[in-house]
Amino acid sequence: MTNYQCKRFSGQVALITGAGQGIGLATAWRLGYEGARVVLADKAEKPITDAAQKMKAEGIEAVIAVADLSTLAGAELAMKTGVDAFGQLDVLVNNVGGTIWKKPFWHYAEEEIRAEVDRSFWPPMWCCRAVIPHMQENGGAIVNVGSNATMGIFRIPYSASKGGVVGLTTSLAIELADFNIRVNCVAPGNTAVKERPTPRLDRELTEQEKAWNQQFYDYVSREGLFKRSASVDEQAAAIAFLASPDASYITGEIIDTGKRGMRISEVS
Repeated sequence: MTNYQCKRFSGQVALITGAGQGIGLATAWRLGYEGARVVLADKAEKPITDAAQKMKAEGIEAVIAVADLSTLAGAELAMKTGVDAFGQLDVLVNNVGGTIWKKPFWHYAEEEIRAEVDRSFWPPMWCCRAVIPHMQENGGAIVNVGSNATMGIFRIPYSASKGGVVGLTTSLAIELADFNIRVNCVAPGNTAVKERPTPRLDRELTEQEKAWNQQFYDYVSREGLFKRSASVDEQAAAIAFLASPDASYITGEIIDTGKRGMRISEVS
């Protein structure tokens, strides 16, 4: 990765959830290269341990926080780990989440719906709640990762969860403005992610699930204004901007980093 000369986060501490892979990992590298001391938070220990070791080798101060962020206790443990290590928290990136299944809503079982909500809604809710006491005195920046899935197919529980993240962002921004805590959100669309060290589903897909997956990917491949997927580094760049002093007067905003639309070249 590029060794960024701009050190917008010098002297700051950033906690990134879901930091073992994908957008979260790219964001941790970006903030670290820009001067932040980083706290890598995830439920899976090995990916964030490996990432922290690589960051330290590059001169980035990094610690890990292994916690179940779908609970308030887990979120509080993650924040405590960061404060114990570095004495403060200035930036929180709520990245953890992601749909587990892709299928029509009426095929979701109750336990599957609950699993989707536990994965994609509760972690940002609890982490926002847990970080506030650590930011109220000196201010800070929270960046939530939403999704353009708030209008889409085959992942309704995930879509509803990410809609909740949008509401969390816009409302919390008002409550925290007096503390100089900014709250913003990016809403990614189709993003190219390498093989995940922590898979979302711990079994092989059925033939029907494979068919639904193919329908889903055919759909999302045609919905974007660009004829390609975003990279994780492009998503991380938008997150870094919102977390940085460059966005010091921006709060309560949802930045669409997965804009849908019909390309002119496809109009016959």
